[in-house]
Amino acid sequence: MAREFRLPDLGEGLTEGEVARWLVAEGSEVREDDPLVEIQTDKATVEIPSPYEGTVLRILVAEGEVAPVGAPLVVIGDAGEALDARGSDLPSDDRSQGGEPQVVSVSATGRVQATPLVRRIAEELGVDLVSVSGTGPGGRITEADVRGAAARQDSDSDLVTYRHEEEGRRVPLRGIRRVIAEHMSRAHREVAPVTWVEECDFEAIDLELLVATVVQACAAALSDFPELNARLEDDAIVYLDRYDIGVAVQTEQGLVVPVVRECDAKSVAEIDAEVRRLADGARSGSLSAEEMRGSTFTVTSAGKLAGLFQTPIVNHPEVAILSVGRIAPRAVVRDDETVVRKTGHVAVTFDHRVVDGARAAEFGLAVIARLESGYT
Repeated sequence: MAREFRLPDLGEGLTEGEVARWLVAEGSEVREDDPLVEIQTDKATVEIPSPYEGTVLRILVAEGEVAPVGAPLVVIGDAGEALDARGSDLPSDDRSQGGEPQVVSVSATGRVQATPLVRRIAEELGVDLVSVSGTGPGGRITEADVRGAAARQDSDSDLVTYRHEEEGRRVPLRGIRRVIAEHMSRAHREVAPVTWVEECDFEAIDLELLVATVVQACAAALSDFPELNARLEDDAIVYLDRYDIGVAVQTEQGLVVPVVRECDAKSVAEIDAEVRRLADGARSGSLSAEEMRGSTFTVTSAGKLAGLFQTPIVNHPEVAILSVGRIAPRAVVRDDETVVRKTGHVAVTFDHRVVDGARAAEFGLAVIARLESGYT
């Protein structure tokens, strides 16, 4: 008997996922717990096994498409079993059921699906979702649908617009790049960022252990500045009593932020080993979702590619991030004499809704003091 498999609730409040890659094809046989599909979320790529055995009769969501939690992904049944044109209204395994996707009513006879992000964009652009036809799976309204409706509204209002003729190579926003785009858009929209920058003498630091040393210095300083190790949730500031620091890693697919746990209890050598393990896993795509979530603060360093300093974007829902600029021999004044020292800049971007400028500066200076003394 044919049964639908629906996108399960993957936790962490996720409402949708992108089909990154199908591990089966229509007509192929699968056994229970065989790898079925890879789903890209805003945390990681998750491999989902088949909940039952049979023949893959129909794939309902193509690679690169985004489906809300609870949406049918695939139909599995007996070989040669006939399906109607739509292939819906079929039984499904309880294990595949997720939370109901958030929706908006369209009429008494139907409804369309829209994620919280899309509804927020619609509100900002003044688009009534009731009037929008969804082009996503199951009639889901996508961001492109909303922006297209907004453009049409502008045209109907006789606003003068100019648009270049379509040219160049168009590549769909997929996978990690789509997640990065959505994550950065949310951070830009919700966070009130300010960046503080100061010079730092790295002469006492082994640059081979730079990232690990900075991570440990941040963890040690955060205990004195709890507002930077926090989150803003609705109308409350949540102060966290753990120091799980995200480390930005550049991969061929884009920037990801795996998490080093309990940094306040680890030595520099232990943090360095963990950073290297996570970076290797990030580049190979082998990290689990758990290794990519739950950070309380983030550290980033572009190494030799870094400029003088950066103004990094806060890794929402955190409230602060620290970056290290390019470190190089520079002429500086020490004890009224000009000397050459390994010098760079430390920048702290913080959410001004939660963190005052003076406190962010004090935190940055505390980190620098630890780095310059060689004691973290």
